[in-house]
Amino acid sequence: MDTTTADPLVGRLLDGRYRIESRIARGGMATVYLALDVRLDRTVALKVMHRSLAEDPSFVRRFIGEAKSVASLSHPNVVHVFDQGTDTDVVYLSMEYVPGKTLRDVLRERGRLPAREALEVMIPVLAALGAAHQAGMVHRDVKPENVLLTDDGRVKVVDFGLARAIEATNQTRTGVMIGTIAYMAPEQVTTGAADVRSDVYAAGIMLFELVTGQQPYDGETPMSVAYRHVHDTVPPPSSLVPGVPPLIDTLVAHATAREPRDRPADATAMLVQAVDAHRMLPRVTGAHSQPNQAPRYSAPNPTQVLQRTEVHTAPPGPPMPPATGRKPFKPNWFLMVLAAVMVVAIALTGWFFAQPKYVPVPDLVGKNVALAETSAAQLGFRVKVAAGQYNDKIGEGQVLSTDPVAKTDVESGAVITLVPSLGPKLVLVPKTEGMGEADARTAIAKAGLEVGQIRRTQNLQVARNTVVNSQPDAGEKVKAGTKVDITISAGLVMPDVNGMPKDEAANFLGQQGFQVQVNEVDDDAEPCTVIAQLPKAKAEVDKGAQATITVSRCQDFWQWFQHGENDEATDQSDNRLVPTVVGKNVNDARAELGQQGFHVKVRKLQHGGVVLFQRPLPNSERPAGSTVYLWE
Repeated sequence: MDTTTADPLVGRLLDGRYRIESRIARGGMATVYLALDVRLDRTVALKVMHRSLAEDPSFVRRFIGEAKSVASLSHPNVVHVFDQGTDTDVVYLSMEYVPGKTLRDVLRERGRLPAREALEVMIPVLAALGAAHQAGMVHRDVKPENVLLTDDGRVKVVDFGLARAIEATNQTRTGVMIGTIAYMAPEQVTTGAADVRSDVYAAGIMLFELVTGQQPYDGETPMSVAYRHVHDTVPPPSSLVPGVPPLIDTLVAHATAREPRDRPADATAMLVQAVDAHRMLPRVTGAHSQPNQAPRYSAPNPTQVLQRTEVHTAPPGPPMPPATGRKPFKPNWFLMVLAAVMVVAIALTGWFFAQPKYVPVPDLVGKNVALAETSAAQLGFRVKVAAGQYNDKIGEGQVLSTDPVAKTDVESGAVITLVPSLGPKLVLVPKTEGMGEADARTAIAKAGLEVGQIRRTQNLQVARNTVVNSQPDAGEKVKAGTKVDITISAGLVMPDVNGMPKDEAANFLGQQGFQVQVNEVDDDAEPCTVIAQLPKAKAEVDKGAQATITVSRCQDFWQWFQHGENDEATDQSDNRLVPTVVGKNVNDARAELGQQGFHVKVRKLQHGGVVLFQRPLPNSERPAGSTVYLWE
């Protein structure tokens, strides 16, 4: 085991769940780590894809799909896949940790295996491949490196579906063959196509290697080996190792036929042949056994694998001896009937207890996954935890669903699959500040969110028509589908200065960043007041834009006031002094002027709520009931 501490992933916590303890091995497509699932407190093996694959979106999508398919494959000779996930730049599989060694390690240590022992390794391998083939899956990379031998002698196959996911990447499109050349079927070399019979071919090559200690073809380059797979016939193993039984030669020849149609239909068909060969091979014991032979692997009982039962009939016994002078035996019929009744009772009792017991599946939805797993195990069920799914109603770490569902009657000891909830799917609010409205909408949609309200506000620091901020803020984690409100800069908004005195209007516009031009015209309006403006009020413009105000000609104000028209005043004798309200709260100013008998009209320049200007001017006399204009 490689525990290289320089590996940057060692010590890292992936997805808030898997703490990587050490590195186990490194291959061509992935690195395998020993990790602790801190959520379920169990040791797992993490297969982390190499960065070149993890950066390919098509591979990641295909890899996730294959991982889900493999996770549904439940077989004692298949390494179980618990989970699949991504954490920033890391794409990984969480799998059953199998302490032991690979079949390649065994071949390096021991060399070739006796024929019977080789079949005892191949039978569980073929059983695993057969289960995959019946589920519609093809392994595509059968080889000793992908066969694990546990410390207690069990055989398990790993890496289902990975080669298929690789096929979706750019590597395939650039002509790279997927698989291992030494075990690759002719059709994989010539067309790149692979089906269940391609796995059968690779299994035949592996059996050849187990009994001979070497692969059938070698060459200076991989392409020369591939050429021989296409054009040569795999030699009988006995031609390299005299003494290999003809049954093995026949099995290897059938499995490695160059034409797929000439091979066993799938791994289950080859399994039948392997079990038959194993049954017919003589047992080698005592002094005839091979030196340095390790304990045999615990392959499944071949009869159980094929679900067949053989009834052996004992040979007839010797003839009865001639009668002697003794009296003939007279049976006790009562005892015979009693014995028959007891035999039938015992048989019926055995039949009764042999019947499967059915129990209802408990209701585990909503419970903590670890507690649900323990509870189901205590009731006698075998428990499998599938990959989690996002859900808005069931919290993270709780059981979202079970298969079979609650209250379904199943056999005692059946497998219950728990599907954990990952909680609501959370996504990051993207950074949209400084973007245009269209780009901001696109970024929000790509993140799986929706655009909410769009507000425009004056902002001299942010360019017009670009996003000022968002709510929720960028970087926040929110549920997928959440609405994001954005505020867009309107740049400089033209205020409404109509009715303001010329100098006050010009000064105010200049302070706001406008280039001001004043035009005076003859008009009946109050002298020196704004009667028109360009741009119009509330128009959005850039800072430094030209603003033109048109004012009535500035003749003597008091002369105009004394002799001009006063539409609002009806009683000239009831003049009142206009109070000073500049700087006061607009509501307070409105109340104060109302108490003095004036009507009030408010025009907004800003949104501060404070009076900036007033007209008529403070301390001037106006008749009761006339209008006072305020600008806030």
